[in-house]
Amino acid sequence: MRATDQLKAEHEGIRIMLRVMDRICSELESGHEFDDGEFERIIEFLKVFVDQCHHGKEELILFPALKDAGGPKNGGLIGQMILEHEQGRRCVRKMDDAFGRYRAGATGAGSEMRAHVGAYISLLNQHIETENTVLFPMADAKLDSNKDTEIFEAFEQLERERIGVGKHEEFHALLNKLEHEYLR
Repeated sequence: MRATDQLKAEHEGIRIMLRVMDRICSELESGHEFDDGEFERIIEFLKVFVDQCHHGKEELILFPALKDAGGPKNGGLIGQMILEHEQGRRCVRKMDDAFGRYRAGATGAGSEMRAHVGAYISLLNQHIETENTVLFPMADAKLDSNKDTEIFEAFEQLERERIGVGKHEEFHALLNKLEHEYLR
């Protein structure tokens, strides 16, 4: 498995979560209740798995390796991906703030939450498509098998350090539960 294959597999899990979030917002818009404990775990997934782990692998390991191998320097495609990671972080903070106000019963917080969720879904879907179809093929072409192995091993170490042993499996269990609950 190439390092980029691991990132693409993570993208598939992220896309499942985005669809779940969209469904929850549709239910919220229709006036249905949802399990706010589940939404709290979704926020944790976004902060820990998507940002700290997945984006960490890209920003701290893949992007520097790609630059070293003659890929895009500051600015360009990598700069755009980092900018989008930062936009995603802002969306998640705003979503989390609105969710807190929603839980407290604040008027309009549900609409605000839906708006931030929608912005995040749109951003991440476009971002994932660019990485899968442009950035990762570029990385696969520029990085030899030795460097790819080194990157893959660094990904595994980052995952252990950033989210800890067993947390990845917890997130997969959450994805499976929410996919079954909201998407089937």
